[in-house]
Amino acid sequence: MDEVTSLMAASLRTSISLLEKTNGALLDAGGKRVRPILCLLAAGACGGISRDSIHFAAASELLHNATLLHDDVVDGASTRRGNPTVNSVLGSPASVLVGDYWLVKAVDCILSSVNHSERVLRIFSKTLSDLTEGEMLQMEKAITRDTTQDDYIRIIYCKTASLFESAARGGAISAGADEALEDVMGEFGRNLGIAFQIKDDILDYLPSDRLGKPAGQDLMEQKITQPLLCVLSGMEQADAAALRSRLAYVGVDPSAQEEIRGCVVSRGGIDKAALVMESYIEKAIFCLRALPDSKEKSYLASLARYMGERNF
Repeated sequence: MDEVTSLMAASLRTSISLLEKTNGALLDAGGKRVRPILCLLAAGACGGISRDSIHFAAASELLHNATLLHDDVVDGASTRRGNPTVNSVLGSPASVLVGDYWLVKAVDCILSSVNHSERVLRIFSKTLSDLTEGEMLQMEKAITRDTTQDDYIRIIYCKTASLFESAARGGAISAGADEALEDVMGEFGRNLGIAFQIKDDILDYLPSDRLGKPAGQDLMEQKITQPLLCVLSGMEQADAAALRSRLAYVGVDPSAQEEIRGCVVSRGGIDKAALVMESYIEKAIFCLRALPDSKEKSYLASLARYMGERNF
């Protein structure tokens, strides 16, 4: 990870002082860095970490942060990880431009690898397509407020799990894994990413700002996520329709947000969502049966369990 961080810093270096200062602040803000960790562990579990593994891991984190910079513009976010966003400090144009810069540097990291650069670039290219489709589908469903369970899983796959899948596949490819093992790692990453996002969506219903954003942000954006879906699925059709309709008022009527949140909590939506999350964690851990025993394999299982235990 030290090498990954060093490569990211070197890739982002520029003579433009404002951009250099902004890049430095974003790097210092850190984050969990789950995606590069996943990439490195996948490489270790599939044969060993190479220099290409470092490049693909760095690319996954650079791409992730690029999407966050763009998301902050879409969402009008003022804080991220407890710090002011580029969007709030320098404005939307700067946030978009810095995001574009990080995205290009992610591509550079892949292209500067020794082997498999074209193949991995195609995998990451699909992820970028997924991210756009997921964001647009989420925006559409925020308007229609008719999100189904299948819609939700598609959205969080596109917006979150696709990059987890790419990071895990990139790690396996960098270690010279065969196609079957690469597919196993891709499926592990997919299930891990879905569990990760469901946990985020659960935390959004809890009174905590440890995510670096205000609690209830998803409701404010009229997003129907797993806790609410679990409650809606157990309601009479008319009652479910009435609850969905209340989402239209969360921005103008504070009682609407509290009403929906209270309904989710009182009807066990959080606990039910946690069970859905656990099912994806178990699916991820099951994938690891195809791997030979190693410390990296055990760390991957620990990483999967961490998805359910984390509180930020």
